Amino acid sequence: MWRSGGRRGLTPVFVMTHHERPSFTLSDTTFHFVGGDPATVLGQAREVARGKDVRLGGGVTTIRRFLDADLVDTTHVAVSPVELGSGVRLWESSEELLDRFQLEVVPGPSGVTHHLFWRK
Repeated sequence: MWRSGGRRGLTPVFVMTHHERPSFTLSDTTFHFVGGDPATVLGQAREVARGKDVRLGGGVTTIRRFLDADLVDTTHVAVSPVELGSGVRLWESSEELLDRFQLEVVPGPSGVTHHLFWRK
């Protein structure tokens, strides 16, 4: 899900999906369900954001696609020591991204660790 800073009171959200559907608004948030590759979806979100920040949220597969396409400038990943079963890993080690990003690891309460990345 992309969240971009929009006009006063409105927050456009872009949901990258294989099942496009019409946009709709709830309260002050408009949801756009768009298909395409990461670069195309990012372009649509940037156009609507009009120079403001565009944020990505989603599962591992979506985030990996944007990282692999080199479309991420900064990221904040909160890692919790809870195992919920099988699934897809974002990485084997956060050090995999050190060729492109600087990293600060910040311990938090209850064992949560925050990995803050920003482009070199």
